[in-house]
Amino acid sequence: MAKFKYGLFYDFHTAATLPDVGERFDVEAFTDQVKSCGVDFLTWHARCNQGNAYYDTKIGKRHPSLQFDLIRALGEACRRKGIRLSVYFNGHLSDEELLHHRDWMAVSPKGETYQGGNHPDGFNGPWVRMVCYNSPFREHLKKMALELAENYPVDGFFFDCLGAFPCICEHCAKEMIEKGIDLNDTDAVTAFSAFSVHRMCEELNAAIRKVKPDALLFFNGRPFEEVIHMESHLECECLPTAGWGYEYLPVCAHYMRTLTGSDKGILNMTGRFNNWGDFGGLRTAEGLEYDLFYGAANGMRPDIGGHYHPRGDLDLPVFDRIREVYGTLQQYDEWVLDAVNDPEIALVYPRRGAYHPSGDTLSAAVRMLTELKVQFDLVTEFSSWEKYRLLIFPDDVLFTEEYAERVKAHLARGGSVIASSRSGLDPEGKRFVIDAWPAVYEGPAPYDPLYFQPAGEFSSGLPDMPLSVYASGSKVRPAEGAEVSMYYVKPYFNRGWDGLRSNCYVPPREIAEEPFLVRKGNIVYIAAEIFKGYCNRAPVQLRQILGKVIDTLAPNPKFRSGTLPSFARAFVQKKGTTEMVHVLAYCPEKRCNAIALEDRITLVDTELRLRTDGREVHKVFLAPERRELPFEIRDGYCCVKVPRITGYALVVFE
Repeated sequence: MAKFKYGLFYDFHTAATLPDVGERFDVEAFTDQVKSCGVDFLTWHARCNQGNAYYDTKIGKRHPSLQFDLIRALGEACRRKGIRLSVYFNGHLSDEELLHHRDWMAVSPKGETYQGGNHPDGFNGPWVRMVCYNSPFREHLKKMALELAENYPVDGFFFDCLGAFPCICEHCAKEMIEKGIDLNDTDAVTAFSAFSVHRMCEELNAAIRKVKPDALLFFNGRPFEEVIHMESHLECECLPTAGWGYEYLPVCAHYMRTLTGSDKGILNMTGRFNNWGDFGGLRTAEGLEYDLFYGAANGMRPDIGGHYHPRGDLDLPVFDRIREVYGTLQQYDEWVLDAVNDPEIALVYPRRGAYHPSGDTLSAAVRMLTELKVQFDLVTEFSSWEKYRLLIFPDDVLFTEEYAERVKAHLARGGSVIASSRSGLDPEGKRFVIDAWPAVYEGPAPYDPLYFQPAGEFSSGLPDMPLSVYASGSKVRPAEGAEVSMYYVKPYFNRGWDGLRSNCYVPPREIAEEPFLVRKGNIVYIAAEIFKGYCNRAPVQLRQILGKVIDTLAPNPKFRSGTLPSFARAFVQKKGTTEMVHVLAYCPEKRCNAIALEDRITLVDTELRLRTDGREVHKVFLAPERRELPFEIRDGYCCVKVPRITGYALVVFE
């Protein structure tokens, strides 16, 4: 329903005690700067999490020091300049309003209305008071949104902070009692909160679309799969320097594109600052472009967030930085806009109640595959698995009846499967549910530490010695007809205190009877938690084994490179008859208590090989300058050598 080229997202959370809100705000100068950056979509606060509105509301309360209708002036300027405007409402925080409407406040299971003690920021953050979704606030929020939809030149709405926080206030308690929900069961109360916030989103969607059928809508904090039918587009909020880290965006990038059709865009929201609510931060161009190139290479469009000074200071250095970064990205629009990723491999992981799949095991799996330069999607049961020739189930994916039926159909089509540790077990964790599975489950691995001995078809290049998993695993025996390639290695004893000794130095002793890696037909099963082990200690050997198994089950991958270092990222996209390889050469690093990305890395004589699938290649060149590269066709691959890559390169194959 909506696609954008370049977005900006401006926080405008302003305390009611600020004396000069909007005093220097020049709407024309601001929107001129926005337009000069090539931006076609802007998000701005209509009412912030402090509870103050920035327009002449008859329902809420305009900021006491604001002297004009900011949203009307901003909306009219955006209309004149071809910028679509989405207005922000916080759906769970409204501090100033809650000072005057205590009956709107959420009550925690401990009976608290002041939530500061339950949040890491304490009373210094915005979470001191929270709204109950079932209080009169719900109708209040709806009326404020309709006030804008009916009377203002706005294109859409961004509703924020829509998490499921347990509440036992009188509004919730009455309904929960009617539904037979135990108010002492925190999980049940939290589930009711999820139901409540979803109901509020449904009501907002229905009310807004009745007035404005084509409204842009996004509900931040709700599971993408549950609300995508109401949303015009998706947005990924990820500021890597402010708690999200550099493992978050890769998970979302590989996952979110499996949820949208061709008519819905995905915005990749990073921040110009180092932390949300940070007025004095300005990240490097290199740091911003890495986030945004990564997103663009995976079908996401750039969206830079900032916190605008309440007084209206223009902060031209911020616009200079945005213009610099967007100017760099815009050189590639000819090829990247509307390009799609179409991989043949899927990493399968359930969502488990969060608003996207998450967890250390998954983050490690995504990292391992990107380090191996594997082209893959991240999918749940929400999306079809039919187009993939290889499915990967990392460590702890229990098979529901639906998962089992999908895997059986996948195997019947000739597809392949990689699974590790508990993946493939029934939901009770007692047995593997696929009859063709290479192993029979017997329980948790009995050894700590867990070692294995490289051997067999997947061991080439590995050291001939016992290697650590750095995690646990499962105890299995080979199924009938299965081939064991590697076995566990017993330690002398298990790690741990025995009453006299710590037993912390535990060497390997001898090869055990329990398999580490088993294969049967198109299924390879690894008994250990190799993904969790990689998350814990990043042993290269675990990644090497995974790569060898993938090469065996899915030979002739779409992309190969013998020279790209592990920190580099490579993504294949296609657009019409053109295919492209994005190469990113950056390396985030930990600096004291922070994570920073400051430098582009230069790669020399980088070999890239793209499978041609029988099509004739007419030309290969570097975008945007269209500098042609010599190439040759070998074994079904178009092979090129890029003399120099600094930070980012887009290699186009026509």
